[in-house]
Amino acid sequence: MRESASTVDFEIRTDSLTTQIGLAASLMKDAPDVYRDLMDLLPMAYHLNGSVRGKLAITEDDLDHLSSIYDRYVAEVKEQIETFVLPQGSTAACALHACRSEAKKSVRALHKVSLEREVPGILFDYTHLLANVLFVMAVYINKRQGIEEIPFVSKSYPTKPMKK
Repeated sequence: MRESASTVDFEIRTDSLTTQIGLAASLMKDAPDVYRDLMDLLPMAYHLNGSVRGKLAITEDDLDHLSSIYDRYVAEVKEQIETFVLPQGSTAACALHACRSEAKKSVRALHKVSLEREVPGILFDYTHLLANVLFVMAVYINKRQGIEEIPFVSKSYPTKPMKK
């Protein structure tokens, strides 16, 4: 490993993300809508990968498309995501939660790159939103399979009463 720049860590992280998305897609035989969306996201994760060191390959249209995917799944699982939930459920949902975690790690790796060089804001927006999309997909898969979400109640952080 001759390179020490954070761009390398970002590329490794997003390669892992892409691999996990491919794995999750392979588990979506009973959910062709999610399979199709994951197959659309698969090359986008590699475009994200190269957008730091190479040419910026994520556009506003890509961000808008990702946002529309997010909105579609949120409309299906709005009630299930009102509280923080444990990353559990079917194998397919757990694979999507693993993808979500990889996307969050990619955000962190991107932040480290931004300490060394300028990073276009759209890359942060896209990567953050991608993590959110993968989360709502996981909840959606559990819902389709009749698996209830398990709320997580933190012992570390107090809960605030809902505003009326």
